[in-house]
Amino acid sequence: MEEKILILNFGGQYDQLIARRVRECNVYSEVKPYDMTLDEIKAFNPKGIIFTGGPESVYAENSYHPAEGIFELGIPILGICYGCQLIAYHLGGSVVPASEDTAREYGRTETNLNNNCPLFAGIEPKLITWMSHGDYMAKVPQGFVLSAFSKACPNVAISNEQKKIYGVQFHPEVNHTEHGTEMIRNFLYRVCGVSGNWTMSNFMNESIEKIQNKVGDGKVLLALSGGVDSSVLAALLSKAIGRQLTCVFVDHGLMRLNEGDEVEEAFRDWDINLIRINAEKRFLDKLAGVSDPEKKRHIIGEEFIRVFEEIGKQIGSVDYLAQGTIYPDVIESGKGNADVIKSHHNVGGLPDFVDFKEIIEPLRLLFKDEVRALGRELGLSSVLVERQPFPGPGLAIRVIGEITKEKLDIVRKADFIFREEVEKAGIRDTMNQYFAALTNLRSVGVMGDGRTYDYAIALRSVVTSDFMTAEYTHIPYEVLDKVSLRIVNEVDGVNRVFYDITGKPPATVEYE
Repeated sequence: MEEKILILNFGGQYDQLIARRVRECNVYSEVKPYDMTLDEIKAFNPKGIIFTGGPESVYAENSYHPAEGIFELGIPILGICYGCQLIAYHLGGSVVPASEDTAREYGRTETNLNNNCPLFAGIEPKLITWMSHGDYMAKVPQGFVLSAFSKACPNVAISNEQKKIYGVQFHPEVNHTEHGTEMIRNFLYRVCGVSGNWTMSNFMNESIEKIQNKVGDGKVLLALSGGVDSSVLAALLSKAIGRQLTCVFVDHGLMRLNEGDEVEEAFRDWDINLIRINAEKRFLDKLAGVSDPEKKRHIIGEEFIRVFEEIGKQIGSVDYLAQGTIYPDVIESGKGNADVIKSHHNVGGLPDFVDFKEIIEPLRLLFKDEVRALGRELGLSSVLVERQPFPGPGLAIRVIGEITKEKLDIVRKADFIFREEVEKAGIRDTMNQYFAALTNLRSVGVMGDGRTYDYAIALRSVVTSDFMTAEYTHIPYEVLDKVSLRIVNEVDGVNRVFYDITGKPPATVEYE
């Protein structure tokens, strides 16, 4: 993986979106903290560097700044929003607060581009960009020229072709900016001079080689849930080390209806060692009386590890534990200066001590759609590759509050009905994840002329490409009506059904 783009994160909300846009241009990218040292940057050896946006003002006392000397490395740099202002601030320009009437811009903005700038080559000179800034560049650094302007802001983009340093005040990574991906592509190919050699085929081959070099003749235990991530990882590991791999499916009693049998059936013809463990009582005993979602995740994460440790000792001489951790798991569990949104059982939910030589996570830097692409590259069936995402903690995070066998049975049946009706309606391909969750709300209802006091089920369905952001699915009313009718009639203990129309953000895809 020779060609890499380094994305330095200054706290921007779109940092992962930038990474995705770069990868869509067939160039590998990684997001790193803004305080990466100069030596670390040199060791990373990027073909180009992108500064993300950020919520601070560059002139504020505690604002984030890159390593001193970064502009003298000779590496092409693209600054976006706050990143653009950093370039101006550090190279002799000035950044000041915008006034009420000028320079401050939020949302869609008509912008004029200079097509002589390599960044905007081949793009129409007037288009809509997405702005979100309260400061602006009052003075452009010496050696830089203005490359774009808007009605409110005269300094929308700056460029120094000799030093290959560019800055844009808008966000080319978001869909609201017209031709934004083309601008990023221009930076990569016209400025950084990449060849675009990052493909899923290359990633697969390099990953197989890395796994073989790390594992050698050792044994690997894989936590197989039957979901997309762990299934793709099973195929990747199987291709790399064959029978040195043992897959362990822990049925923790938090699975969907018939899930355990379906997982076994899906892997029945694979040339792998597959062990199924029935651990329902063990997990439910540990979760008894626990309502806090973070505690649930940590309990499940630790208990998973303990089960795997026991199996590893039974097999003997197992060196590595493999997990299907992907990039959104890492991000939401908190890294660097990021907040912990929710600890994933396989990242932030891990116990302090793990009795394995090492945990290996070959998918750790992939987004969900990239994992699916890898699965197709590995030759997995569409049944596995397009399988509905299911979290490691399972239904424990789709039951709000305390976990009981009764509650789990309720949500299992409701979820099955929802998924069945979606299939019947032929609308599965219009949504990326959908499920039923049991709320902690109980309310009065009337059924058969009698009073009920039962639970409410929440239906959730989202459309997303990367699971970092999402919008709710516009499910036809007649489908929702049928699902609601079936749930209240067929599932004991439920008298209301809600449909969640909240996007991510402010919500997350899952409930806990």
